[in-house]
Amino acid sequence: MTQAGTRAVPLTDDTSEAGAAAPRKRTSLSSSAIYERIKAMAARFEFKPGERINEIELSRQFEVSRTPLREVLNQLMVEGFLERTANKGFTSRTLDAKQVFDLYEYRLGLETAIARLACKRATDQEIDELAAATEHDTSIPDDSDSAHLLALDEDFHMRLARLSRNEEFVRALANVNARIQYVRWIDMRNGRRPYTQAEHVRIIEALRARDQAGLVQLLESHIARRQDQITEVIKLGYSEIYTRRM
Repeated sequence: MTQAGTRAVPLTDDTSEAGAAAPRKRTSLSSSAIYERIKAMAARFEFKPGERINEIELSRQFEVSRTPLREVLNQLMVEGFLERTANKGFTSRTLDAKQVFDLYEYRLGLETAIARLACKRATDQEIDELAAATEHDTSIPDDSDSAHLLALDEDFHMRLARLSRNEEFVRALANVNARIQYVRWIDMRNGRRPYTQAEHVRIIEALRARDQAGLVQLLESHIARRQDQITEVIKLGYSEIYTRRM
């Protein structure tokens, strides 16, 4: 995606001493910046599940014409953040227990494959660096902002993914993490964090020992969720979505 077709975003409205409106000070948003913003909105369910995406409103909000906006929406649809129907156009994805379960299962498959490669390819120094970062993360209080704690958790898994030396795995994991981010945020907000930190330490120990089977077993325990667990988290998610302050 390029900046072609994008327009500037108004920052301030200034007036001259005579009271006449002066030209607006604007800053342009690239298509990639608009993509990241709308992706974040979709990931956090700022569009309610099944809600029709108001293209006119988004076009005004980001001061961009409809053509590049639709390119962004189409990309997000392909990546699983939005849906499209014949009669409604683009809509927010649903918050569905089966789909979330499938995504967790997909994530588990990715991370166990990543772990096997990391056992073979990570250097001792890289493992030491991962351990040092994890030790620092452990010092962050469990009652810190849930979004910050989730970002730390995601960073651990992305660091581990990069040790596989496989960029396709890294990209795939980043996508699935974003798609389950909201559910994981609810999970983290409800006290999951102390368990994840202890599990991260054991994962590093298995990686340091090059214990491929043990590492895979730890990741299976760390990541896997039963469908009833996911259903319960989704109920909490719906409650948060429909009672949040707008």
